[in-house]
Amino acid sequence: MNGARGGRRRLVVIGGDAAGMSAASRARRLRSAEELEIVAFERGHFASYSACGIPYWVAGDVPERDRLIARTPEEHRARDIDLRTRTEVVEIDVSGRRVRAREVDTGTEYWTAYDGLVVATGARPVRPDLPGIGAPGVHGVQTLDDGQALLDSLARSEGRRAVVVGAGYIGVEMAEALLRRGHRVTVLDRGEEPMSTLDPDMGRLVGEAMRGMGITVVGGAEVTRVLTGEDGRVRAVATPDAEYPADVVVLGIGVRPETELAAAAGLPLGDHGGLLTDRAMRVRGHEDVWAGGDCVEVLDLVSGQSRHVPLGTHANKHGQIIGTNVGGGYATFPGVVGTAVSKVCDLEIARTGLREKDAHRAGLRFVAVTVASTSRAGYYPGASPMTVKMLAEHRTGRLLGVQIVGREGAAKRVDIAAVALTAGLTVERMTGLDLGYAPPFSPTWDPVLVAARKAAEAVEREH
Repeated sequence: MNGARGGRRRLVVIGGDAAGMSAASRARRLRSAEELEIVAFERGHFASYSACGIPYWVAGDVPERDRLIARTPEEHRARDIDLRTRTEVVEIDVSGRRVRAREVDTGTEYWTAYDGLVVATGARPVRPDLPGIGAPGVHGVQTLDDGQALLDSLARSEGRRAVVVGAGYIGVEMAEALLRRGHRVTVLDRGEEPMSTLDPDMGRLVGEAMRGMGITVVGGAEVTRVLTGEDGRVRAVATPDAEYPADVVVLGIGVRPETELAAAAGLPLGDHGGLLTDRAMRVRGHEDVWAGGDCVEVLDLVSGQSRHVPLGTHANKHGQIIGTNVGGGYATFPGVVGTAVSKVCDLEIARTGLREKDAHRAGLRFVAVTVASTSRAGYYPGASPMTVKMLAEHRTGRLLGVQIVGREGAAKRVDIAAVALTAGLTVERMTGLDLGYAPPFSPTWDPVLVAARKAAEAVEREH
């Protein structure tokens, strides 16, 4: 940051969750309050909390909301970070190096100048413009306030019928949470199979497992309206073919980068609507503006293209990198391979790298193999089935992607593939990885290595 104000610089942070407060906290560790003033704006009541934990709070695994809060606003303020909750930034004036903020409860507005700016506005849930979508009983699950509102609705749900719209990560996690709360759960999804982050053949395994758990999964279902009762509350969700009774509706359609504020200020956006930054997380073309978290696009190390990957792991890393650079150090973010894990009841779901359609879009030729294995040696008690799908580049054999669906011990195996992708390993090279083995933990050949061996044979046949 180049500017100065009475010998002390001011950093303004827009957004008080993972990326924003990680950046503020890291900058504070590197620069004292006498050197750097930090002002952070957060429109909600809370800061530095785990939105990823909300489904587990709703399910009852996390007994109380405050367990999800990593650091309270009071704790941030005690560290000389001026965190202003219930205050949203409504305008960024890049040329004037200032932001206009509005106090949510009073409507009072004021300008705050900055020497450096961090945009960490996150992502917003997709909320389709449909009749009845704003009715009481229809919920998103992006913030802690959202989670509390949903719990309050569930407590009033006499019929105990729930409809989840969307079958991505949030959709399947919320389906489990509602099931465990004693509700009859229906999941409606536009895709023919749940989990569009997987290839359809792997998503089919997820759908079959969910139905076996007692969850009604309806694919190819285009929601057209939310129906309400005489009291104005939701009573059903309609598609062109049917109506699905509901006392509670949860939207799990996905999220988009929250970048309207940045776009209005003329900051550059990518094809996915996220802010574009350099490796130091500095917004392109703007020396003293940084951005991180769910509002940015990142480099996909496998395809070489930009992606929007809204995950808390990346957001925290972005914040650390921004804070280091603001504080006078040097750090960069190399990119991602697209690793994600989830679960619905005892079913574990994992993916990293490219799906088939991603590889086609990137212009890559590939082979794809699928293997069935077990989590432990077949003779050891508790061994459970696991399906691994692997993509490898034609001719070179470079690993392109892995998807895993199975029970206990399945999901975290994807980390083997994530490391291999980051290192640019071929599937042939992967077959020689020295992984840990004992019958309680894996077969002699780990399922990922079985898939790598089969993929290597497919690549060789292609030659």
